Amino acid sequence: MYSSSAVIRGAVKTGAALVGAVLLATGCSSSDDPDKPEGSATQQPKGTDPYWVNPDTNATRQLATYQQENKDADAELIKKIAEQPTGEWLVPENAQDQARGFTEAAEAADRDALLVLYNIPHRDCGQYSKGGAADGDAYRKFIDEVAAGIEDRRATVILEPDALLHLVGDCTPQELHEERYDLLRGAIDKLHALKNTKVYIDGGNPGAADPDSFYEPLQRAGIDKADGFAVNVSNYYSTEDSIEFGKKLSDKVGGKPFVIDTSRNGNGPWETGESDPWCNPPGRALGEAPTVQTADERVDAYLWIKRPGESDGDCRGGPKAGEWWPEYALGLAKNAK
Repeated sequence: MYSSSAVIRGAVKTGAALVGAVLLATGCSSSDDPDKPEGSATQQPKGTDPYWVNPDTNATRQLATYQQENKDADAELIKKIAEQPTGEWLVPENAQDQARGFTEAAEAADRDALLVLYNIPHRDCGQYSKGGAADGDAYRKFIDEVAAGIEDRRATVILEPDALLHLVGDCTPQELHEERYDLLRGAIDKLHALKNTKVYIDGGNPGAADPDSFYEPLQRAGIDKADGFAVNVSNYYSTEDSIEFGKKLSDKVGGKPFVIDTSRNGNGPWETGESDPWCNPPGRALGEAPTVQTADERVDAYLWIKRPGESDGDCRGGPKAGEWWPEYALGLAKNAK
């Protein structure tokens, strides 16, 4: 069984317009309390959650629509998503400008940017989020552009969801494995060399495979030079199960810390015999809000890496991967504890 990362790139605006919109929205936000600027995209208390809340997302636009339509109950639900920091999945065609725009906006708010890189060649084994860089050289250029955009600003990078999982699961052809390891090692080297960037490479999820299966792939991908690894990206496994999985894996890789994607794990995974239970499962819920105050010293943060309300793919009535699905977003918020 594979997990899909449900690529977000289709939902992210591209080009200079994105950067301008983000910076304009940040620049227009003012308050005597830097932790609580005006507007719907309120920054969370820095000591609890140092990550930047983007004031211009699908969730914030949906919130504005509901407010204009006087749909107060729906607005309150969507606000649960709009007011939390979520991962910015960079579009490769405009990676440098996006990385610069997001990190500059985060810096202006005295926060860290949370960036997701999802562009490995032969991505997602031809499933809903297939694609990626055309070849190794194109991928290296992409990483160079991301690094040039970040510069010395504070950023946390989640590196290539599913890239190792699909090697462990053997859906990526064997002849492509060595190149993938080389590209991931190069990406970690390049990004970790930046002054204020942390890099967490994706390390799978509790339902994918035994933690022992990820030990060698993480080593070959360069985990020793990364800040840690990520667990449960774009998936639904409970925080408790993710901590157990992550700690077993951490034991194998020198005690490296990890982060957990809690964006949609409030009700755990969909226990069903149906195929692809990770793809837009019904009845799911938002999980713990993003924070660096976690239940275990080896868990660096709970993060919303997957953007809640954006589809996993055109399954179970959903739109294409990464497209905004307001009905699903409302369900996640309504079911949240």
